[in-house]
Amino acid sequence: MSSPNFPTIDRRAFLGGLGLSAIAVSLAAEAQQPGRVYRIGVLSNAPPTTPEVSRNWEAFRQGLRERGWVEGQNIVIESRYAEGRLERFSSLAVELVSLKPDLIVAVPGTWAGRAAKRATSTIPIVFVYGFDPVGEGLVASLARPGGNITGLTVVVGQQIVGKQLELLKEAVPKVSRVATLARTIRERTHQRPRRLQRAPG
Repeated sequence: MSSPNFPTIDRRAFLGGLGLSAIAVSLAAEAQQPGRVYRIGVLSNAPPTTPEVSRNWEAFRQGLRERGWVEGQNIVIESRYAEGRLERFSSLAVELVSLKPDLIVAVPGTWAGRAAKRATSTIPIVFVYGFDPVGEGLVASLARPGGNITGLTVVVGQQIVGKQLELLKEAVPKVSRVATLARTIRERTHQRPRRLQRAPG
């Protein structure tokens, strides 16, 4: 099974998108033990073999360092990459779980997040860029994810789209037509215009 084209994101988006605050909170929730080295599992599609991907992962490490988590000192990062073969995510997730990490970072959330969730119900998981985390079964709701998983999404569901239109009409009461622009990278990208059409008002 081949991989679809994955969207490119800049360094700042990647750094924020990785939910570093959520990662820091998950690590901080562990009982701090002097001298202990914590283990972060990374389940991702693309290895850092290109300048762009390498910059993104360096931004991730920099963000951790800024929060006091330094690779080689108090954290170890174990990475597994599907390299475009989506069917590998499940076995790689099981492999990561067997290493007993304190946290798993799953990128992208749609595939890596689901694989990680199937592999463990106890290890905290932070997913990145789940396209519809509720619809895909990643979380119970956006407000209360539940379970052992949380993360960040860039495409919102019907409920949020409706709220966006509601706020827009409050700000501009006379608006009668709304246009939306999107990169046609994935099939799910096309869902946003349909959600706008179905939204009340």
